[in-house]
Amino acid sequence: MTSYIEPLAQESTPSIIADKLRLAIGHGELKPGMQLGEADLARKLGVSRGPLREGMQRLTQEGLLVSIRNRGLFVIDMTPEDVRDMYLAREAIERAAALQIILRGDHEAAGTALAAIADRMTGADGDPAAVGELDIEFHELLVRLACSPRLSRMHQTSITETRMCIHALEETYLATDARAVEHLRLAEAIRTGDAALTEQLLIAHMDDAVQRLVNR
Repeated sequence: MTSYIEPLAQESTPSIIADKLRLAIGHGELKPGMQLGEADLARKLGVSRGPLREGMQRLTQEGLLVSIRNRGLFVIDMTPEDVRDMYLAREAIERAAALQIILRGDHEAAGTALAAIADRMTGADGDPAAVGELDIEFHELLVRLACSPRLSRMHQTSITETRMCIHALEETYLATDARAVEHLRLAEAIRTGDAALTEQLLIAHMDDAVQRLVNR
């Protein structure tokens, strides 16, 4: 298993530390509900406690960590209500991104690039973990192609929370993974510049994920 809690290869900054911790949370190395120990993390990252506290404070502000009085700092635990709220935010961000792509006239190239990822998902059928990573890659690219730094910044936290849910989602899919087909349809709707269909497919895609997670 890849470890994201390891000595930093470059000068330590709160931003780099926050990125490392965000990856560790998203990939399950720091698990939901887990308490974080400053001394242990500082040792593993090879940093002093000052920058570490600043990095952890950034993730607290993002909502990925929570401080409990007289107990310490913990990774959030995704309740059904949290899952619904997270996908509500993701849906709003990704619908805005897709509309921006279409309005800018970049939809044909964007749709082609997104379809290429969906094709790789088809090739990874039978490997839920690989399909899950490509799923994330698809949606990160979708928002990035909108060329909006603020949308991308807002999307970052919800994508980390999505990664936290990936393993729970994997077991809800059959051997023939439906996600590749869903993403191909979405990519084609974007490619053709069909804003109404794109919105419809994004809403259905998010609703399906929520239902799988909260009813598993």
